[in-house]
Amino acid sequence: MKKVYESAAEALDGLLFDGMTIMAGGFGLCGIPENLIAAIRDAGIRDLTIISNNAGVDDFGLGLLLQTRQIRKMISSYVGENKLFEAQFLSGQLELEFNPQGTLAERIRAAGAGIPAFYTRTGVGTVIAKGKELKEFDGETCVMETALKADLAIVRAWKGDKKGNLVYRKTARNFNPMMAAAGKVTVAEVENLVEAGELDADCIHTPGVFVQRIFEGKLEKRIEHTTTRKKEG
Repeated sequence: MKKVYESAAEALDGLLFDGMTIMAGGFGLCGIPENLIAAIRDAGIRDLTIISNNAGVDDFGLGLLLQTRQIRKMISSYVGENKLFEAQFLSGQLELEFNPQGTLAERIRAAGAGIPAFYTRTGVGTVIAKGKELKEFDGETCVMETALKADLAIVRAWKGDKKGNLVYRKTARNFNPMMAAAGKVTVAEVENLVEAGELDADCIHTPGVFVQRIFEGKLEKRIEHTTTRKKEG
C-alpha cells in the first residue's frame, strides 16, 4: 500500500466528502497540520464536523475553514481566540459541542484503544452531564462519556519515516498521537521525512500501523501571542 505522497492535496485525494467528521491535531496554533487544513479548504467540501481542541484563529488554522463556512459543527474544549467562531455560533450558523479538555482527550484516546465509553467525575452537576448516564463509584457520582471517532484524522509530526512512524517535538505533540489512533484513516504531515529504519525505535510516539498516508510539508509555524520584555539598559 502506498504511504508516501508529494503534497497535502495528493495525500487527501479520494478521502474527502461532504458531511464527514475530521479530527485535527494541535493546541492553539501549536502542532496543527497547516498544509492539510489548507488543502481541505481548497477542496471545498462542506457540512464538516471538526474534532479539535480549538478552532485556530480568524485567519489561520481551522479558522480558514470557518471563513469559507465549511464547518457545520465543532467538538472542542476552547474557542476563545476566534471572533469568527463566536459570530457564527451566536448567529446559529455553527453548532458547538463543548467538552472539558481532559474529557475531550480521553474520548479520543478511548476510540483509538477500542473503548466505547468511560465514566468521569468531570462535568457532573453541570450542563456537560445533561442527558448522559450517571453512575456511582466509591461514593462518587460519575458521568458516562462516549468515545470519539472520525472518518479522517489529520496530524502533524516533527519527523516521520516512509512506513508512517511518527515522532513529535515537545508541546507540538499535544492531541496528535491520540487522534492518529482514532481516525478511520490518518494522514500525517511531517517536517522531516526519512527512510524507514532511521528513527530510533525507542523514540517513536505513533507507530506506522496507525498512519495510512504521509508527506513532507513546509510549515509557517505561526505563534498566537508573542510576549517580550523590554531590553534592560
